Amino acid sequence: MARRGGRGWYGQVAAAAIGVTAVAVAASLWTSPSGPVDGSGGAGASAHPAAPGAGRKAAAVSVEIAHASDRGARGVNITIDDGPDPVWTPRVLQVLKEYGVKATFCMIGPQAQAHPDLVRAVVAAGHRLCDHTVSHDVTMDKKSEAYQSRQILDAERMITEASGGVRPLYYRAPGGAFTPYSRKLAASHGMRPLGWNVDSKDFERPGTSAIVGTVKDEMPNGPTILFHDAGGDRSETVAALREVLPWLREQGYAFGFPVR
Repeated sequence: MARRGGRGWYGQVAAAAIGVTAVAVAASLWTSPSGPVDGSGGAGASAHPAAPGAGRKAAAVSVEIAHASDRGARGVNITIDDGPDPVWTPRVLQVLKEYGVKATFCMIGPQAQAHPDLVRAVVAAGHRLCDHTVSHDVTMDKKSEAYQSRQILDAERMITEASGGVRPLYYRAPGGAFTPYSRKLAASHGMRPLGWNVDSKDFERPGTSAIVGTVKDEMPNGPTILFHDAGGDRSETVAALREVLPWLREQGYAFGFPVR
């Protein structure tokens, strides 16, 4: 979720995750007249498989928060947060397939654990995975390093196991609540801290036309766009993607992934 603030659905996720977390004790920026959104959101292959050997880490990446696209100045990154969800993730995947677009899915650990078939479907379609923590705590930057570590590393493990061994390539802090420690920790595990430039505000369900209008208005901010595939009825998001994706292509954008 883009902005901070309590949400009932996340409270349920957090409650469900408490037992799980207890078990285991980031930039190149898009430059534009408006500039990137600080502490928020940055074509190719899907996430890379985990290296052989239990507990082996991926190669470290930059600790700076990524906002840019690997497709250059006219690149755009579609990012999808808070799933996977058994109702909405398949519908989002279908729209992306129809328009030939690859996206980055920022997943909640217990959601991935509960729906490994969807995690594997995301990977099989050539999309990338992103660690979005265990319980989506938007106050993580106020918590201890031990707490941050559990939230990030437990989710990384859940997502990797659910995917069948494909590691998340990015880490997105809930509500943009990054800390120097969390960025360094994620990067040491091969996950580039990932922000966003354009908040579609689809989580608020303002109507499809409002979501589309927000994306069009905010595109000068940079290439990384935030959508959601969980946390409630996402029918407006699905409908908005059907309008936004062809519009972006008509404007001359190329779909890519956040820089690594």
